[in-house]
Order: sequence, then structure tokens, then C-alpha cells
Amino acid sequence: MARDPAAGLVQATNGYLYGTTFSGGARGYGTIFEVTLNGELTTLYSFCSQSGCTDGAQPFAALIQATDGNLYGTTADGFGGPTNEGTVFSLSVGLEPFVETLPTSGKVGAAVKILGTNLTGATSVSFNSAAAAFTVVSPSLITTTVPADATTGKVQVVTPGGTLSSNVPFRVP
Repeated sequence: MARDPAAGLVQATNGYLYGTTFSGGARGYGTIFEVTLNGELTTLYSFCSQSGCTDGAQPFAALIQATDGNLYGTTADGFGGPTNEGTVFSLSVGLEPFVETLPTSGKVGAAVKILGTNLTGATSVSFNSAAAAFTVVSPSLITTTVPADATTGKVQVVTPGGTLSSNVPFRVP
């Protein structure tokens, strides 16, 4: 049984809500849970606080979804980490990697940062199908500007590993 929500919910790219509880679950040390669009609640993971459990216990803050698709969070206690006082954990629920734009809107010519995972070797960037010039700064950062023919829609980056789309539409006023 999940109880004592630890923090707020995060809505992932699949539309589902994910969160944690500070206590409860199969071992009593908190859970990670999912709520579907029709309200179905599923416990995805139960934390433990025993020798041999290295994932920590009692999740303490809201989850985030990183651009690799995984969910990340922290625990306040339990085994794991250098002093057995909590950990950073990740959970894969099968969500695809994506890119995130900073900012999420801008006029033609505005500078935009694109954050992602494994961006090295990118061959194209487009704003709702409008091609943009870009520079790969690092494996997790591309810089670009909003192209002249851009319209509101998804930003896409083609990499050697596949095409990554933005998690939210980029708005062109």
C-alpha cells in the first residue's frame, strides 16, 4: 500500500503521472507509483532499508524525467550512497529519449538551446519541419536559432541513434 506522498507529481512524456511516497509499499520504506490517464494507480517499485538494498529508502523529493526518458529522484535514508544516508536513483519505465528547448518559445532569429542525450553527430535540427543551422556544443547541448520559416510545433534533432522530438511544442509567435 502506498501512503504519505513525498512530493508533487511529474507528468512524463507518455502523459502519465509519476510520484513517490515516503513510506508504505511492500517493505514499508516508500514507493514509486504511476497514475494513468484513466486514473489507474500502479506501484512500480518498493524501497527497502536493509543490508543489501543499495537503492536507499524513503524517497524525499519530486521525480524528474530526464531527456534520456528515465525518471530520477532522491531518497532521505537507507543503505546506498557513501554514508548510507540516501541516494540518487533512476527508474526506467520504457519512455523514449527526447529533447528539451530553452526557451520553449521565441521569434524568428532567437537563440535556442536544445538539451538532450547523445547529441554528438547530429545531422539536422528542424522547427516543425523548418531546417535550422546548428552547432553541437557537447553530447547534451546543441545551440541554434529559430529559422525564418519556422512555425509552432515540435523541434526534431536527427542523431546517429535516431530522431529525437521535443517534449513540448516550440511556440513561434
